[in-house]
Amino acid sequence: MVRRAAFTLIELIFAIVVIAISVVSLPMMSQTVAKGVDANIVQEAIFAAATELNEAVTAHWDENSIEPGMPDSSARVIQIGTFCSTDSTSPTFRQMPGHINQPLHRRCLDSAVTAPSNASTTAVVSLDDMAHSERSIAIGSVDQASYKEDYKSEIVVSPSADFNGVNPNMKSIVSTVKDKDGNTIALLRTYSANIGEVDYYKRSY
Repeated sequence: MVRRAAFTLIELIFAIVVIAISVVSLPMMSQTVAKGVDANIVQEAIFAAATELNEAVTAHWDENSIEPGMPDSSARVIQIGTFCSTDSTSPTFRQMPGHINQPLHRRCLDSAVTAPSNASTTAVVSLDDMAHSERSIAIGSVDQASYKEDYKSEIVVSPSADFNGVNPNMKSIVSTVKDKDGNTIALLRTYSANIGEVDYYKRSY
């Protein structure tokens, strides 16, 4: 009597059930993975916009923050109104209240009362030059549009209306992230103040 190895009916049914479950669940798994990738891309777009925002803050506060005729000097405080000391006999001459008493520490402009230009020019890279209209966000070395969703960012720089109405010593920087349909995904906001740059004396021993 010859015995041959073969599947029993129960084993065959079990194998068919396992294969059926795998076939049904595969599209669901693919969809879940795709959603995860989309969520990661959105986060990358937001991070890229935040990087743009941080880069914008590093620029000079305003075109008029640089002393006329001294393009390589540190950005100074624009004298708006009567904030800067005009008493030449005072140790805080040409400084705003609260600033450290150092000759080159956040010093006010040598010029008289002036106003922010609030304009973009090529003479000095200022905060206003960092503003831009909607453009595609590049993630890493690959443009977003070449992969899947085309996310766009826009940066708007304007005098801040959040501090006692319109505060001429503050500027608001808003970065908006939108999808390809124009829906706002994220809105990032930061502020920059008219406080000049720090320029310390070098100490020698």
